[in-house]
Amino acid sequence: MDDPALLAKLQEGDAFAFKQLFIKYYSPLSEYASCFVSDASAEEIVQGLMADMWENRQLLFVETSLKSYLFTAVRHRCINLIKKQQYHKRVEDAIYEEEEPFHDPDYYLVDELAEQIQKAIDMLPDTYRSTFQLSRFEHLTNVQIAKKLGVSIKTIEYRISQALKHLHHALRHYLLP
Repeated sequence: MDDPALLAKLQEGDAFAFKQLFIKYYSPLSEYASCFVSDASAEEIVQGLMADMWENRQLLFVETSLKSYLFTAVRHRCINLIKKQQYHKRVEDAIYEEEEPFHDPDYYLVDELAEQIQKAIDMLPDTYRSTFQLSRFEHLTNVQIAKKLGVSIKTIEYRISQALKHLHHALRHYLLP
């Protein structure tokens, strides 16, 4: 059956004509589409075109030859798919460029860890906490802390050692094994 007859029968709803059209053009259209997109996408495009042709057979209007119509339709669908893929790639790239922390899972743990450290420091006895904060946050030496608090250097060393033990225990879930 020639193309004009296939088209006329297809428009009338002849399933046999549709089957003939499918058999005649499926492989060449798939090969043509695979020049632009992956083989899997090419097959989806051709299957989608064939399904659309069957569903819209009564509205089908072919100005040129059926063959030309089919290959042009496949080319346009390939171009649309490529544009869609490029758009998704640009959006994905923009998200990754703007939201760099999303790549690092530890980014989310930093705030949580900082909060847990502060809670652990707040749980220290007052003398340990004040000594630890002067040492670690104000960067005073043990001699400077001892003078400031009016205690011996050994007391300062002991308090810092005990504070570190408490913190190590309180934060054990965040430490490497």
